[in-house]
Amino acid sequence: MRRREFFAFLSGAAMSPLAAKAQQTLTIKRVGILMGLAEGDSEAQARLAAFRKGLEELGWTEGANIELDYHYGAGGVARSRELAAEVIRKKADVIITNSPTALAAAKEATQTIPVVFVQVADPVSDGFVASLAKPGANITGFAISEHTMTGKWLEVLREIAPLTTRVGFIQHTEHPSWPRYNKVIQEAAPSFGIAVFPLGVRSPADVEVGINDFSRQPNGALLVLPDTFNTVNRKIIIGLANQQKMPAIYPSRFYATDGGLISYGGDLVDLLRRAASYVNLALRGANVGDLPVQQATKFELAVNLKTAKALDLTIPAHPLARADEVIE
Repeated sequence: MRRREFFAFLSGAAMSPLAAKAQQTLTIKRVGILMGLAEGDSEAQARLAAFRKGLEELGWTEGANIELDYHYGAGGVARSRELAAEVIRKKADVIITNSPTALAAAKEATQTIPVVFVQVADPVSDGFVASLAKPGANITGFAISEHTMTGKWLEVLREIAPLTTRVGFIQHTEHPSWPRYNKVIQEAAPSFGIAVFPLGVRSPADVEVGINDFSRQPNGALLVLPDTFNTVNRKIIIGLANQQKMPAIYPSRFYATDGGLISYGGDLVDLLRRAASYVNLALRGANVGDLPVQQATKFELAVNLKTAKALDLTIPAHPLARADEVIE
């Protein structure tokens, strides 16, 4: 075969259907990740590690056939909108969000790119999906709990601190669930003989003022609601609650491991691992609007005995016996 004919043969082979199919197979998919936490947050990295593991189990390997585009909003509304716009510009095939703020930004930014969410309390009431069974549009995901979880938090608070008569609940006022939580907490409180007080915040300074002011009256306790802002500022919240000797319940285990008294809530790391299944389906062409919203299936109760001792609290035997983790 002559030199010219040889190169012509190679060119023809490169354009053959078999070669074209192979090239298509090697196309790298892009997933835009909108994390509500800071990049250096250990909890953020634990969730992302679980997500990557879930993808790998389904045949996706970062740097080989999938590119994961990480964006860290650290709880800011404006920053989340900027990052959502950036993900759109980078032409992500799928977007995954890890906070209601990030989901709201993604919903505002696109009505076509599939979006899979994690950690939303009530996606229907919050206006993200049409229904749990058939979300519709381009959004589905994994809900962390319903707003009615507040009754369980109040119950646990009374159980570990029976003298509690006042509970202040903390959340950022721009959180999509803030109005809904206000309503359900006010409705649940009378059955526990508790007066409740909304501590709406917008900045770390608001947290300090709110907790310190609330602590001036006796028999108070804190309910820290699910909120990326609270997660980002958890060391401030935990420190102030402990400083003021107030019992506090938190929505996730990592609060207790970071010094909070007690936590009860869904396993967020497990949700990120499970979310990989929906991202996989979306990347392979499924209509996410037809994928039902799933609920958290693993819930964790964690008790920090070291903090209890510092607060002069004796945790009753019953919550200790059913705790998934006891920190000593």
